[in-house]
Amino acid sequence: MYLWWYHFTGLFYPNLCLACNKNLPPGQEILCITCQFKLPKTNFHQEKENAFTERFWGRVPLHAGAALYYFSKGGRTQQLVHALKYEGKKQVGSKLGHIYGQQLKETPLFHDVNLILPVPLHPQKERQRGYNQSALFAEGLSQSMQIPWSGKHLLRTAYTQTQTQKTRMERFANVEQAFQVPRPADLEGKHLLLVDDVMTTGATLEACALRLLEVPSVRLSMATIAIANL
Repeated sequence: MYLWWYHFTGLFYPNLCLACNKNLPPGQEILCITCQFKLPKTNFHQEKENAFTERFWGRVPLHAGAALYYFSKGGRTQQLVHALKYEGKKQVGSKLGHIYGQQLKETPLFHDVNLILPVPLHPQKERQRGYNQSALFAEGLSQSMQIPWSGKHLLRTAYTQTQTQKTRMERFANVEQAFQVPRPADLEGKHLLLVDDVMTTGATLEACALRLLEVPSVRLSMATIAIANL
């Protein structure tokens, strides 16, 4: 009876995998089993130096940096990120955070993180979207790593133009003065994990990092859902 009702309701309200758009079997949500295995994992969290950390060489002294998936135009990872950012599929952020958090907490590079900080949206942008996708990712990481996260210790105070179609230097200039740390004393001496959805040039992450590293004795690591090819 349940399977009959499931297939019947699926005609009108299909339960689709958000990476490949195929029907999900009963009991599965967001990602089908195939996509869970086939999504292009980076395994960067197992390496001190990798393609993620290379983008910050000479600019930001990172303790560690990693991304869950590779991002390519038209690929399954793009489908997931698009669903999260533009289709209101908030559960994607927390689900992927939970998946990656399980991996990060087993990795020595990330085992002593004290606090997770999402890259903030400007309040006006967050009101327009209804949520901050990076905060949802942070929440999922927090749950599986059993580490607190905060949306109040790093703020975006300037409303900036979209970063699409800008060069790395243009992107950095666009966000260089956009972020503030309102209570730096709360962060002194901590190992912070700065998180975002997709890392392309790293300009936004760099602008955030430079503010956080002004706090005495901070160690900084980064993690994103995906890393795009330049």
